[in-house]
Amino acid sequence: MHLPNKDELMSGVSSSLHSFSQAWAKRYVQQVTQPLLPAHSANTSRQDVAEHLRQELRAVSAKAWSKTEHLLAEQVKRHQLPPNLINPWAIAKDVYDIYDQAFISYVSSITPERFAVNISPLLGHIRAKYTLVDPRVIGFVSMQFHYTGLFLLELAATDQDALRLYFKAIDDHLYMPLQRAYDAAARHSYESTDLQLVRKLLPQSSAIAHRVVDQVMAAFPQHHCYSGALNSPQVKISSLRDAEMFQTYLWVCILEDNISIVQQELFPLCVMLYPMLNVRWELVRYMLTLMDHEFAQCLDTAQFIKCSTYLDSLKIMFAEDVFASEAMVPSYNGVA
Repeated sequence: MHLPNKDELMSGVSSSLHSFSQAWAKRYVQQVTQPLLPAHSANTSRQDVAEHLRQELRAVSAKAWSKTEHLLAEQVKRHQLPPNLINPWAIAKDVYDIYDQAFISYVSSITPERFAVNISPLLGHIRAKYTLVDPRVIGFVSMQFHYTGLFLLELAATDQDALRLYFKAIDDHLYMPLQRAYDAAARHSYESTDLQLVRKLLPQSSAIAHRVVDQVMAAFPQHHCYSGALNSPQVKISSLRDAEMFQTYLWVCILEDNISIVQQELFPLCVMLYPMLNVRWELVRYMLTLMDHEFAQCLDTAQFIKCSTYLDSLKIMFAEDVFASEAMVPSYNGVA
């Protein structure tokens, strides 16, 4: 019997990681092979916008932290999260470093898709740093980044649509455990059935998210979240991100062959954040049911059975009887 040597093992790991990374990158990069846009007079305008936002970043970050604390202060107590685990100064430095990279890419006319690929390792490191201490801390970090981006957009008198794409890339990579998915993929051989399953779902995840969110909006037309009506542009963007986030957590479950990341990270984060944002559990349950239907359409029987193992666990965790006592999940008082 031939036993693989170290080089052969490393080659297999590298192939798995590269194939997964490539599949993910293809979702973001539509024109990555095209040359960067040439410098022209419009870059002067971009430079002015970026410099203005960079000068305001410290004040905006402080405003975002105040907003985050306002929303989550009670949840710190409710979830018995030690306050000393949340270091606002360290988070503020990470916010500055990441948004500074976004400004540099924006001024250089690097596409948002390429920026997403370039910044992914750094955001993965930041995410791992905070989840290592306590997975729930990432809730504060991601919310701090999110509101920083929103407040920066309010200050951008021009080119908001372009900037929004760079900030969305930051949001997506902080809310989703992509680096953990990369690491899990690297432990599979290229021929792994689980890796092939995830690689089959990955290119379709955005389309699945759009179909699911559209159906959720149609089913709950009167619902208002903290940021507005369910069908408002800002809420829809967040809803699409969350629909993709749930799929990414599911990929990690499949690749790691256990549910621990949902038990230790996703579920506690949802219990901490969703009530404050007035995201009702009925919406989450309906989203999971719709995802079940979507996966059934694009996977073969064996793949769907494997996928359903973890999706069914998610349904059980978010079941109605789990949240029978609404005292554990109060809604934000200011939300309709």
